[in-house]
Amino acid sequence: MNTVLVIPARYASTRLPGKPLRLLAGKPLIQHVHERALVAGFSSVLVATDDERIQAVCEGFGAQVAMTATTHETGSDRLAEVVQQQGWTDDTVVVNLQGDEPLTPVANLYQLAANMAHNPQASIATLATPITEIDELFDPNVVKVVRDERGMALYFSRAPVPFQRDAGIAVADYALRHIGMYAYRVGFLRVFTRLAMSMPERLEKLEQLRALSNGYRIHVDIAAEIPGLGVDTEADLYKVEAQLLKNT
Repeated sequence: MNTVLVIPARYASTRLPGKPLRLLAGKPLIQHVHERALVAGFSSVLVATDDERIQAVCEGFGAQVAMTATTHETGSDRLAEVVQQQGWTDDTVVVNLQGDEPLTPVANLYQLAANMAHNPQASIATLATPITEIDELFDPNVVKVVRDERGMALYFSRAPVPFQRDAGIAVADYALRHIGMYAYRVGFLRVFTRLAMSMPERLEKLEQLRALSNGYRIHVDIAAEIPGLGVDTEADLYKVEAQLLKNT
């Protein structure tokens, strides 16, 4: 199975403008992410960006870069453009690694690719971790996922699903937090971005619900390793830098 990895990277972050180019331990954030991706050993690794500053820095440390439109509203729209540019075949698997996730476990990248190989009926593979605190279950910023017995997603929600009607079951025994890591089949990406937004997606503001609403299968596995902290704020930069220095 041909597996490629794409790192979307935008300059215009609301909370941390220019985030991919911020320095951590002497290197731009995007370089740390790219180096992590190379360890996975997929057939191709490239950065997808709409900003020439990011392009110049990435090409400076030897990354392959795909320039995309500035009008994309979602990451999957950007991936679909990259797929079109690169001419990848429909059965190619694209692993998506966000450009602000330098502590992503390589084992989780392997896991996503393997799950696509082992579940040919799935158009998407993603990951989850057990929820251990009741506050997480009721936090709308924590996306929950419910799976069937084969590990296929039944629903994603910001609400506490599945709802426990009767007391007596520990939250860690049934509730799952969705981790926003994905692998896609190229054939699915070609179709997905042309589909109309579904009502559940409009309400929940969760793009993966468009796939479920149109009958596509999403495989959800428990993450092999707990994902590391991503970079969303200035404070995150210092925390992630400390972890990177500790790991060297």
